[in-house]
Parts: sequence; C-alpha cells; structure tokens
Amino acid sequence: MISFIEPNAPVSSFPEINKARRYPDGLLAVGGDLSIERLIYAYKSGIFPWYNEGDPILWWSPNPRCVLFPKKFHISKSFKKTLKKHTYIIKQNTRFEQVINQCANNKRKQEGTWINEDMIQAYTELHFSGHAHSIEVWDNAKLVGGLYGIQIGHVFFGESMFSLVSDASKLAFHYLAQQTNIKLIDCQIKSDHMIRMGAQEIKRNTF
Repeated sequence: MISFIEPNAPVSSFPEINKARRYPDGLLAVGGDLSIERLIYAYKSGIFPWYNEGDPILWWSPNPRCVLFPKKFHISKSFKKTLKKHTYIIKQNTRFEQVINQCANNKRKQEGTWINEDMIQAYTELHFSGHAHSIEVWDNAKLVGGLYGIQIGHVFFGESMFSLVSDASKLAFHYLAQQTNIKLIDCQIKSDHMIRMGAQEIKRNTF
C-alpha cells in the first residue's frame, strides 16, 4: 500500500525507500507539497517528485538508479567533432526560468510533461535559494539548449534538458560533467540516450 503524506506533515514523513513499489518501479508515496524543505529532504534521501498535470504529487525512488560518473562521460566521434567546431557560448544560472520553461514546452511537444506550473514555481524557488541550477547554450543572444537540476554537495540531480539545435543539450551535459565539484550525476531512470553518454545503473542502497 502506498503511503499518503498530508500537505502539512513534517518533511521527514516519507517511508523508508526500501518500501517503494516494484511496479510501477520506485513509487514510494503520494501527497505532501513541493516546499523547498521537503524537496531538499527528498533529494538527500534518494527521492524525487514526478507526476502528470492534474495528478497528486507522486514521489519515487527507483531501483536500480541510473547515474553517471563524470569521468565516464562518453564522447562519440561525432560529438568530438561538435566540441571542436561549435561556436556556442555556454553559461550557468543566467536564465534559469527560461531553461525550465523551454524544457516543459519541449516535453509537451514530444510526449506530454511532468513539468507543470507547480513544478516550475517550486524549482524556480529552489534556484533563487541557491539549490537549483541551469546550464545554458547560447547562439549569440538566442538560447538554443540547456539543462537544469539540483546540486546538493557533490551530487547533481539532473531533471530535464532540451535542444533547439543538434547536440545543444549534450554540450550542456558535457559542461556539467567537467565541473570539478561534481562527483556524481543522478539521471534517475535509465534511458538509451543516457546510457549512450556513459550512464550506468547502480543499486538504490548504493546510491
């Protein structure tokens, strides 16, 4: 049975992560809120929110967990050419709200999105509190790609990325992987795209 969290319940009200369901993989709890305190507690505990527009807040802790160790970032032959030839400018934390909104718009066009207005507001508040960050790829004055996520200690919890031109999001991810203060990038759930970039799965307890 899935645990229900009241909106005003203490931020530590999550059940133990080993109680997450096997199907759907990693579903742990329902309810609560998206306050800064609850989100930070959740991420520190290996839990993240992911739900569709109109649904209650769903909290997840999948097993196994997809992660990328920055030193294992895979640079393909084609991307190596992109790195040598591109003229884009890469910046950090200059247009967080633009990045998260572009990620939401991009996902809506592809498959629908979990990045609803409540999520946008919550993660923007996390950004202004110093916890959420964006990496942006610029073609002169135009934002053409980027990603956003939360950093706690030496771990970056990646949330979403977008590209308006070929390889733009991969350039942002490569920039992230080069940061010396990041030892692990959480990719949450396995995807072929992340595996091609060097991600791997590890046990939830190891994570």
